[in-house]
Amino acid sequence: MAQAHWGCCPWLVLLCASVWSYPNPGFLGREDVRNCSTNPPHLPVTAVNTTLRLAALRQQIQNWNLSAYIIPDTDAHMSEYISKHDERRAWISGFTGTTGTAVVTLGKAAVWTDSRYWTQAERQMDCNWELHREADAVSVATWILTEIPAGGRVGFDPFLFSVDSWEDYDRTFQDSNRHLVSITDNLVDLAWGSERPPVLSPPIYALPEAFTGSTWREKVSVIRSYMQNHTMAPTGLLLSALDETAWLFNLRSSDIPYNPFFYSYTLLTNCSIRLFVNKSRFSPETLQYLNTNCTGPLCVQLEDYSQVRDSVQAYASGNVKIWIGLSYTTYGLYEVIPKEKLVKSSYSPVMEIKAVKNSKEQALLKASHVRDAVAVIRYLVWLEKNVPLGTVDEFSGAELLNEFRSKEDFSSGPSFETISASGLNAALAHYSPTKELHRKLSSDEMYLVDSGGQYWDGTTDITRTVHWGTPTAFQKEAYTRVLMGSIDLSRLVFPAFTSGRIMDAFARRALWEVGLNYGHGTGHGIGNFLCVHEWPVGFQYNNIAMVKGMFTSIEPGYYQDGEFGIRLEDVALVVEAKTKYPGTYLTFKIVSFVPYDRNLIDVSLLSPEQLQYLNHYYQTIRETVGPELQRRQLLEEFAWLQKHTEPLSARASLSTSLTSMWVASTLAILSWNS
Repeated sequence: MAQAHWGCCPWLVLLCASVWSYPNPGFLGREDVRNCSTNPPHLPVTAVNTTLRLAALRQQIQNWNLSAYIIPDTDAHMSEYISKHDERRAWISGFTGTTGTAVVTLGKAAVWTDSRYWTQAERQMDCNWELHREADAVSVATWILTEIPAGGRVGFDPFLFSVDSWEDYDRTFQDSNRHLVSITDNLVDLAWGSERPPVLSPPIYALPEAFTGSTWREKVSVIRSYMQNHTMAPTGLLLSALDETAWLFNLRSSDIPYNPFFYSYTLLTNCSIRLFVNKSRFSPETLQYLNTNCTGPLCVQLEDYSQVRDSVQAYASGNVKIWIGLSYTTYGLYEVIPKEKLVKSSYSPVMEIKAVKNSKEQALLKASHVRDAVAVIRYLVWLEKNVPLGTVDEFSGAELLNEFRSKEDFSSGPSFETISASGLNAALAHYSPTKELHRKLSSDEMYLVDSGGQYWDGTTDITRTVHWGTPTAFQKEAYTRVLMGSIDLSRLVFPAFTSGRIMDAFARRALWEVGLNYGHGTGHGIGNFLCVHEWPVGFQYNNIAMVKGMFTSIEPGYYQDGEFGIRLEDVALVVEAKTKYPGTYLTFKIVSFVPYDRNLIDVSLLSPEQLQYLNHYYQTIRETVGPELQRRQLLEEFAWLQKHTEPLSARASLSTSLTSMWVASTLAILSWNS
């Protein structure tokens, strides 16, 4: 983690620490749900027996003369969601959370993950495994140093390590007389053997031009201009993230869950385009679309996916300079490029360019959110009628919501696994039910649903929390303060190029002032039929500064361990703000169009400005989604929408009326010291 520079303001150091140290208070000091001291151990029924798997892997570790082997949670492209074929850490440990690293020595096995997944890991891992409640590479490397002898060799697959991760491990191992060993044959794959799921190879297709912001030739020309204007004059750009290549060529497929990508790399030079991919997956029409039958600067040369390392190494032997984005390039490619021929940045120019949507892309994304709102409203109306009957559970509810989305135009499936959580399950920020394990929805409990869809014109992500009965006073206050944080951030006016990490505090202010907080990030970028969590936009320390045309989620929350969870999430477009005096200032425009639960809002806590904002938002929902519901003759849903977007009114307390002053003064101080 990069260290922020806070100048001479020590209180800002404390503020920053409170933002970026994210322990969930509900988890501190709690006992592991496993009891490994009994014989036999007492384990949850969901725990996976990994004894034979570990024995097979340890045989491979011995074959390679290693003392330990590191198993990350990703694939060769640093993808957030990975295919069954790449779920190595899940297979060896039983733990299926999306974040976590496993290490296996000849005598021990351990997993490191963050607070979102502690309970899940305990429920899924048997007593062969230790659970460590950290998630950074330094913690993993430090443990390895204590467990293996001097002279020990620690193996890793270089295609599963980002450059930054490798450097963290290498730095910790320096002068320790332990050695990192790069092995391109993955040892988990060898242990997994024939049981490993096969690689999927569905067709790769070109998006119709109506759903793209510009042609792939136009995009290539823009990227080449960035290369030519770079001070270090790179001759080639290596793209490793799957969404980089998908965006560049306006191509899509379905190799991994929830994201419309295909396994690929791109090497773009000033005079050539090389796409590393399984060639057999292209139709004749797509081959023609890519100009694969020629060799000019706008002709795509197809090379086999498995040859990328050798091809990059061969290209690097010439008089070249290769530009890479460190965040998504793996050590497997980095290590074959001479360091003097590298041009490095945190993110590739493709990542930064696609983060800023042009006017057509903005219109497409907004259109997808209007249709998505129809699906979510249909679901909420259905729940309101059926939950009191006692016939709905978390899993069946999630399935129905997916079905509603599937009926929308241009639908291409969910954008992530739906989080459908009732009561205490909602306190687990990333809980998802299964067909076997789920709870009934009840009018007496809160229900949190975090879901999204993939459409040809955009990707969506929205969270709403509802209560159909009588919430407690604390539940209403917590919900309202989460809503206040969402409003405060959504209506914030800030200078162009302000870092998202500076704005994070505004989503937390209303919670902080009464001693509450949440243990996850405040938002993330979102793509046009691409990643639902699209980097590098967001509110964390390693996100890029906000500029006009970016889309980000805004999603504060609160989680009471063992009782309930609250999260409200909207997607917002960064737009120009109208200010009294001249200047380049920005604000957010929400493009999610589903009302919040009136039953959980304590209007007396809202300031006049917050109340005015909320009522204006409700009017926008009426004007945007109402006509679509009427056009489709969804009259019951239209009546529900009218009822749930009626203007709210109340007298706000004095303390909350000071919000605007607090926002303005704090943002100014933070900006001076960023």
